[in-house]
Amino acid sequence: MSGQSLGASLPLRRAPSRPDLGALRLDRARRFVVPVLLILLWQAGAEAGLFSIRLLAPPSAILAAAWQLILSGELLHHLLVSLRRVAIGLAIALGAGVSLGLVAGLSRLGEDALDATLQMLRALPFLALVPLLILWLGIGEATKIALVALGATFPIYLTLFGGIRSVDPKLLEAGRVFGLDRAALIRHVVLPAALPQALVGLRYALGTAWLSLVVGEQINATAGIGYLVMDAREFLRTDIILVGLLVYALLGLGADQLVRVIERRALAWRPSLVGEG
Repeated sequence: MSGQSLGASLPLRRAPSRPDLGALRLDRARRFVVPVLLILLWQAGAEAGLFSIRLLAPPSAILAAAWQLILSGELLHHLLVSLRRVAIGLAIALGAGVSLGLVAGLSRLGEDALDATLQMLRALPFLALVPLLILWLGIGEATKIALVALGATFPIYLTLFGGIRSVDPKLLEAGRVFGLDRAALIRHVVLPAALPQALVGLRYALGTAWLSLVVGEQINATAGIGYLVMDAREFLRTDIILVGLLVYALLGLGADQLVRVIERRALAWRPSLVGEG
């Protein structure tokens, strides 16, 4: 067979198609269509007098209140206070949750000693513990940080414990075949395999941390987004209340996106994440 006929008989390979940037932008823009329409309807309803703007401020009033708070520096001050509380509480929760998850997940003795107690504590509504925390820690910063830490610890513990215990036994056997001792097996097989679930737990923990902070900042607070909201309630300033709620929502979204970025980098070895932008 001649080279020409061989070339004619082989199928031509097409170059991989590049993503259509215009289509990608359109897909992303479509996600905002419904929220934008709802905001426009909200504003139109307020201007038409369909509801009392004193009970529900329109978007224009919310934006004006937010801008005023930004210019005065008040919003930044309260935001930094809230971020500090969440950062300290989450750091405590990470230390406690990871430590407990490793002890219970890597050892049957550790599971017997810790898991039943932690499961009972997890079943308690931690917000109902507020009176006890006030008695034990007072009404200062310690109670607010303790609420954040308490709420965020259990998601971290549960997902890490579950991730360790759900490692594929075939992976463990393969590690032993390659001569890994227990410490190397934990470092190179068990912990990387448990990392995806642990990061999911971190996302849940961040959401719970912000929820706990909302409650904590209503306990004799003098600063923080929760204090800003409660102070606005006393004066029926629904515009400022909604600004505070919007800040909470944006902080939660930003924290979730941060963990997603960490996931893409830390779990780049997973086939499901290869090639993602």
